[in-house]
Amino acid sequence: MQINLSGHHVEVTTSLRDYVNTKFAKLERHFDNINNVYVVLTVEKLNQMAEATIHLNGGEVHASSQHGDMYAAIDNLVDKLDRQVLKHKGKMTHH
Repeated sequence: MQINLSGHHVEVTTSLRDYVNTKFAKLERHFDNINNVYVVLTVEKLNQMAEATIHLNGGEVHASSQHGDMYAAIDNLVDKLDRQVLKHKGKMTHH
């Protein structure tokens, strides 16, 4: 799984990059057909936003999250993606 991480009005520090990699590794345990992940971290005034698009075999999944804390935004984002990936996996196995 390749993670493309970029920042918009925010410096992507090593600790942020490591945090994203660790969190997304959890997704890969649930579904191993993840090809590419595009993550964008954005800061607008007091909002910290994290969004991601995951390219899977058979489609893609997109989610975004906002929080006052970037790490919490990433947590929420991964939770949302996790649910969507599991739902996608469920659809794949029923065909």
